[in-house]
Amino acid sequence: MRQHDHQRSPRPTLYQEVTDRIVAELEAGRVPWVQPWGGAKAGLGLPRNAATSRRYSGINVLILWGAVIEKGYGRQSWLTFRQALALGGSVRKGERGTTVCYADRFIPRKEQERAAQEGDAPAAIPFLKRFTVFNVEQCDGLPGTALGVAPPLPECQIIPRAEALIAATRADFRIGGARAYYDTVGDFIQVPPQPAFFEQINYYRTCFHELGHWTGHPARCARDLSGAHGSKSYAREELAAEIASAFVCASIGIVPTVRHADYIGEWLAVLREDNRAIFRAASLAAKAADFLLAFEAPATAQGAAA
Repeated sequence: MRQHDHQRSPRPTLYQEVTDRIVAELEAGRVPWVQPWGGAKAGLGLPRNAATSRRYSGINVLILWGAVIEKGYGRQSWLTFRQALALGGSVRKGERGTTVCYADRFIPRKEQERAAQEGDAPAAIPFLKRFTVFNVEQCDGLPGTALGVAPPLPECQIIPRAEALIAATRADFRIGGARAYYDTVGDFIQVPPQPAFFEQINYYRTCFHELGHWTGHPARCARDLSGAHGSKSYAREELAAEIASAFVCASIGIVPTVRHADYIGEWLAVLREDNRAIFRAASLAAKAADFLLAFEAPATAQGAAA
């Protein structure tokens, strides 16, 4: 037996695993952040931890949305094995969890020593840690508070809530023309009038996409908006804005869809080249969505979650 025959192939990094999964979905014509919610059992919204009530963010939203659709779960609440036990319940035998990730930074001891000797700031190294969560429907014995999920908003409330959020941002919206875009120089958003959309709900999806770009202004979330059309930086910004729009739409009860499907080829090129691109895009999208959703009146947000 040759020496290398018994050697194991290196385990793919978590960055690569997730990126490969996203690329496979895009190649199959499915966009992970606009899953086919029409056939889903779970209501719209962002996934939450059943033990802490904290929302998952960034790439974990895409991962858990995908699991909800694929496995047909009726709830968007998740917890770890230990959290289930701590709540008095348990994960059913034979259930397989979903891998999510935790990103942070640490400073190695040698780097701390070097910085102390040279009198400068130590450099932190980013790391990504994987851990496993289970949907509450994979568990038994959990208290009712852990199983609770907000029902979908009535249809008649969806558009007014979107209007209220758009107005609350006080962004400079200019209605007219045949194109939708965010003008980085003038810091305004241009969208066609709502009746010009074949499905009028797409007016709101488009508004939130452009508001996603609007958050990138230096006075807000300060992203790089300098990329020319067709460039990789432009594709990365479009990816972040699309995912941000999906996060906001899901949060206020509007089914996300792909507003710019013609960009999928450009997104694939970025993802194939850089296995961390989807992580960065999802993280930037989460920050943009949080920035926009913070404009909601507390009473509105609490009422939606009741």
